[in-house]
Amino acid sequence: MYDIGETVIYASAGPCKIVDITTLNGIRGAEKNKKYYVLEPVFQGGRIYSPAEDGKAYMRPVISRDEVERIIDRIPQINAEAYINSNLQLLTEHYKQMINSHDCEELVELSMSIYAKKCSAEQEKRKFGQIDEAYLKQAQELLFGEFAVALGISREEVPALIAERVKAATGE
Repeated sequence: MYDIGETVIYASAGPCKIVDITTLNGIRGAEKNKKYYVLEPVFQGGRIYSPAEDGKAYMRPVISRDEVERIIDRIPQINAEAYINSNLQLLTEHYKQMINSHDCEELVELSMSIYAKKCSAEQEKRKFGQIDEAYLKQAQELLFGEFAVALGISREEVPALIAERVKAATGE
């Protein structure tokens, strides 16, 4: 069980702060006397009410600063290959599976592989797919959001930080 004030990763909403733990008695669809987390997404508006006890929705603590730095340091060794599939349903399933892992290393690999696909399309003067673009954006938002919270910086600062660290590690 999490405590009020903790920041967690919640499903596809990314980083969320737990602002309350309450019951939703009298609200249609809510089970009587069941505890709910009241979550506020860090990078978007709104509130999310999630059952505190059944664990149906994915929730975990934000990774540590040390873990973020370890992942960033590993980026130069990642050999991200573009995932090509002309079957859009299979392409979408592949991307969803990686997004739904909620694993930062997989999100880095996904972002890098889709970015490699984008670069290849640009070099060949081909159009970059909308599905690819949407999942690249989603993976980066989730990844940069979690890194920002773990590092105590803005989400907008994360790409430059990663680029700087990778450049220093590769000597470019």
